[in-house]
Amino acid sequence: MSPYIGNLSFLRFINLENNSLFGEIPQSVGHLFRLQNPSVSLLSPLNLSHNMLEGNIPVNLSYCSKLKILRLGTNKLTGMIPSELGSLGKLLVLIVDKNNLTGGIPPSLGNISSLGMLDVAYNNLAGNVPDDLGARLKSLTFLSFVSNNLSGTIPLSLYNISSMSIFAISRNHFKDTLPPSIGLTFPNVRMFEIGANEFFGMVPESFSNASRLQLLDISSNYFFGVISASLGNLPDLKILALQGNTLGNSSSNSLDFIESLTNCSQMELLDLSYNKFGGFLPQSIGNLSTRFSQLYFGGNEIYGNIPTTLKDLANLIVLTMYDNLFTGVIPASLGKLQNLQLSYLHENNLSGKIPSSIGNLTRLYAFSLGPNRLEGSIPASIANCQNLQKLWIMETSLSGTISKEVLGIPSYLVIDFSGNSLTGSLPVEVGKLKNINTLDLSGNNLTSEIPETIGDCQSLEYLYLRGNFFQGTLPSSLSSLRGLRRLDISRNKLHGEIPKGLQKLRFLQYLNISYNDLE
Repeated sequence: MSPYIGNLSFLRFINLENNSLFGEIPQSVGHLFRLQNPSVSLLSPLNLSHNMLEGNIPVNLSYCSKLKILRLGTNKLTGMIPSELGSLGKLLVLIVDKNNLTGGIPPSLGNISSLGMLDVAYNNLAGNVPDDLGARLKSLTFLSFVSNNLSGTIPLSLYNISSMSIFAISRNHFKDTLPPSIGLTFPNVRMFEIGANEFFGMVPESFSNASRLQLLDISSNYFFGVISASLGNLPDLKILALQGNTLGNSSSNSLDFIESLTNCSQMELLDLSYNKFGGFLPQSIGNLSTRFSQLYFGGNEIYGNIPTTLKDLANLIVLTMYDNLFTGVIPASLGKLQNLQLSYLHENNLSGKIPSSIGNLTRLYAFSLGPNRLEGSIPASIANCQNLQKLWIMETSLSGTISKEVLGIPSYLVIDFSGNSLTGSLPVEVGKLKNINTLDLSGNNLTSEIPETIGDCQSLEYLYLRGNFFQGTLPSSLSSLRGLRRLDISRNKLHGEIPKGLQKLRFLQYLNISYNDLE
């Protein structure tokens, strides 16, 4: 920016957003004392956001006494937020997010009683939030401290701003409890985000009084106790993110609140993963909003059968239930979730066969089933899942062969069938997997020769065939796998010479060909 911009003393409005401006913001902008809110309310009188500006925020901006909107976000600004900005008594909006600012939040910002939006997210700010910030900023509707290094407690005065609509302080180091009355003092809050901090204690029941709440994210903290069924009183709730706490107390009725969520007709996402929820997953889960697209239950102590009513959530895209205590069979009715793209059911005690209806999930791209106690063979109907990229069915008790149909999905990136009892040969169709990065068939009962077509898997980096009964010689085509990093074909019945071409695999980090008859 030219230092002569300050000569344009009659300027009332500057919008240079989303360009490629670089260098420092000249101190001479402080001469533009006529900058004020333009007649078009959506425009900002000083908007330099989304550029590559460097250096400090000019202290002289404090001379622009009529300034109402200041947007400096998404640049490369450094240094501290000038305390002098606290003299901008008419400022309504202050946005300095996504820079490299350091220091703390100036207490002087509390002097701007007109301030309605304060966004300092994605910087390197540290220290405590000034004690009296909330006591004077009674007009705040938007507050974001996201992704900084702020610490300490949140001043109670910030929780008493009744106009607050968006309260986002996630990914910091705040250590505090939430006021029991927070839902009463934040009656207009729509987004409440405090994830990835060090909050602890019980989740206040009063959240049910914040009737406009759409997003409640308290993830990755230290909350404990049960979740109140009163959350079902939130008609606009869309996202409930509770993951990464110790909620549930391992209680057998800790999931009872799910039934109340059937009243939340706008709900789209529920994340309970990595907590202490126990008991049965209620059949009433099928009565949740048809808007639901994501359900996360992994890493808990949930037992019993997988509810067959899940099939009624027709718009479900993500379903994770891994690392629990589920028993019984995989319901064939899951095949009705035709929008499902990701499903993780591994590390449970599921038994029975993999239902052939899985083949109806034609949008599926990631599917994990092991370890479990499954039996039978890998259904050939999986071939209908032509978008499948990652398939993990390891450490179960599957038998039978690997059919050419199962390998007939060109989009595969990862296949892991390790730790089963699969028999037969590895089909030559494996060579059609041009995009595969990882192939793990170790710990099975596969026989015959390793097909030469394995060398056609040009994207292969990790190949594990350990602990089978492969015979014959090592295919010379292995030397064509120029990106190979790890190769383990130990504990087979291979013989003959080791292909000299393996020495040309310059990215190879691990090679294990022990317990064969190679020379």
